Amino acid sequence: MSASVKKQLSHFDDAGASRMVDVSDKVVTKRMARAQAFVVMQPATLRMIQDRSLSKGDVLEVARLAGIMATKQTQHLIPLCHSLGLDAVTIDFDMSSEERLRIEVRCTNHGRTGVEMEAMIGASIAAMTVYDMCKAIDRWMSIGPIELIEKAGGLSGHQLHLD
Repeated sequence: MSASVKKQLSHFDDAGASRMVDVSDKVVTKRMARAQAFVVMQPATLRMIQDRSLSKGDVLEVARLAGIMATKQTQHLIPLCHSLGLDAVTIDFDMSSEERLRIEVRCTNHGRTGVEMEAMIGASIAAMTVYDMCKAIDRWMSIGPIELIEKAGGLSGHQLHLD
């Protein structure tokens, strides 16, 4: 691994060994991240989700709870993530397309490092929960993209991903 790559990848030390980044000298600031995930499915499947007519129950509320729970487990899923206390997590759903569900996760905290991974984990697990609850009626759903759409706080300030 070249020296310039090592300097850019802060999860590696000078010898190329993995490490958790030391954030102890960073200032505590309010942090926020928003991520989104999409689930593409048959229009009839999305109508059943919207009408809450699936026999397994309210798909969106189960997905919301799974996503929130997942944000709190990020440190156990991504090896070098810091353990963070989240101040708030919200998950919203948009069904403005007849075959695509959009899931948006917003995480906030006051800390020394950002909450981007928590938002992305929440979005991905909420999407996979929708898939799991609906796979019996629509086996060929697809998930993606899963992406960070906004972050704020810390040295990098506010950043918004614009298409």
